[in-house]
Amino acid sequence: MADLKNNGANLGFETQLWAAADKLRGHMDASEYKHVVLGLIFLKYISDAFQTKYKQLESTKDTEYTDPEDRDEYAAANIFWVPKEARWSRLQENAKQPVIGKLIDDAMMAIEKENPRLKGVLPKDYGRPSLDKYRLGELIDIISKIGLGDDESRSKDILGRVYEYFLGKFASAEGKGGGEFYTPRCVVNLLVQMIEPFKGRVFDPCCGSGGMFVQSERFVEEHGGRLGDLAIYGQESNATTWRLAMMNLSIRGLDANLGGQHGDSFHNDLHKDLRADFILANPPFNMSDWGGERLRDDARWKYGIPPVNNANYAWIQHFIHHLSPTGIAGFVMANGSMSTNTSGEGEIRKNMIEADLVDCMIALPGQLFYTTQIPVCLWFLSRNKTNGRFRNRSGEILFIDARKMGELIDRTHRELSKEDIQKIADTYHAWRGEEGTGEYNDTPGFCKSVPLDEVKEHGYVLTPGRYVGAAEIEDDGVPFEDKMTELSEKLYEQFEESERLESTIRKNLELLGYGK
Repeated sequence: MADLKNNGANLGFETQLWAAADKLRGHMDASEYKHVVLGLIFLKYISDAFQTKYKQLESTKDTEYTDPEDRDEYAAANIFWVPKEARWSRLQENAKQPVIGKLIDDAMMAIEKENPRLKGVLPKDYGRPSLDKYRLGELIDIISKIGLGDDESRSKDILGRVYEYFLGKFASAEGKGGGEFYTPRCVVNLLVQMIEPFKGRVFDPCCGSGGMFVQSERFVEEHGGRLGDLAIYGQESNATTWRLAMMNLSIRGLDANLGGQHGDSFHNDLHKDLRADFILANPPFNMSDWGGERLRDDARWKYGIPPVNNANYAWIQHFIHHLSPTGIAGFVMANGSMSTNTSGEGEIRKNMIEADLVDCMIALPGQLFYTTQIPVCLWFLSRNKTNGRFRNRSGEILFIDARKMGELIDRTHRELSKEDIQKIADTYHAWRGEEGTGEYNDTPGFCKSVPLDEVKEHGYVLTPGRYVGAAEIEDDGVPFEDKMTELSEKLYEQFEESERLESTIRKNLELLGYGK
């Protein structure tokens, strides 16, 4: 398998994946075949994981007396029990049979019956007459060639990254520019490293496939914490994506409250009374059709009524509304949110800044997202900068310009390295005055701690580039006159080379009968 980059791009089998979906594309609406493909991929994933564990148990049954049919062995390893009739090998064997749709539905129902955590989550409409069974069989054949749930694939979160790829392709097919996508892992990792959710309530009101929660779990584990110290809350408006989040978290044994159903955070807030210690989110950018005209008098708009044609500041105020008195929020936003003055957005931003809610702003490099080229930034809001956990940061905002960070992993995708993430997070933690982080210092071109008065002078614009200045140029000790002489000589050499090349071309053309 191809080497897998951390942000989910270049999985190594994208062509196969899209070919699988393409088998059905001309025969049903994009929103329908999305359900068909994603459900099968999940089924293949849990079957792969089960089969890997099954083979392991079978190989040790004579020496360690393990039983590959003992359900407790799978529960202990956080692997779903897959009954015989639901195993992928059986579906693959019957892929060309006209009853394949019913066999898949039966498999889904059997898995839900044996695994209560998945009750009501899996799709079960593969047997419907409108679904072409021949193409469904071809789809199974293609997915069969892709490893999803073996140990290596599980360790690299292949399932989440497969969904990242598909959600992007489906969003494009459905004409949704960048409104529905999986957040690149390097961005999630940066958010988590910044706010350090060790203990308390973690909330994502637009949780997508649950990536923020997965990374929070890993963060706690890596730092020797206890998973039981985190209480996970989430909400997702898209039914398919909500089911994916339920599957994703169930696979990892995470007990999360996702509201019991999908729901629109603005119009059907499933966690009205929640006040979270940590909010991690990546809301849809510049959402124009969010029903804002029906929420003009909403209690969440404490800092100003957001415009009906853009939900960015509705999301920001929704986050603030759900923060505990000492809570911190870290979230992704389109770059325009840092400077816009359209439809009262500038006034809302001004009110939030004067309320001293903005803790840190980070400008990110472009091309990080798999499904949109919109430039993005990270916002960090703190309800109380004097809460005693860190130094008193009242009246200050930290600006970080990370636009030059990251590396291109292909022509269109960039990724932040572990070192990039560590440098950004360490800078923030030192600025907050965390123990053991060293002393914070402004770095021209990268970071600067700015008093609110200076932000006010800049019209309450929060773009880091306005504040951090230009990076210092190291003096190499070579006098200016010598540098100019060297540059002049190089230019003259290039000019002479160009003249020689032009003369050679002219002679060759004359030999061919041109230019005489």
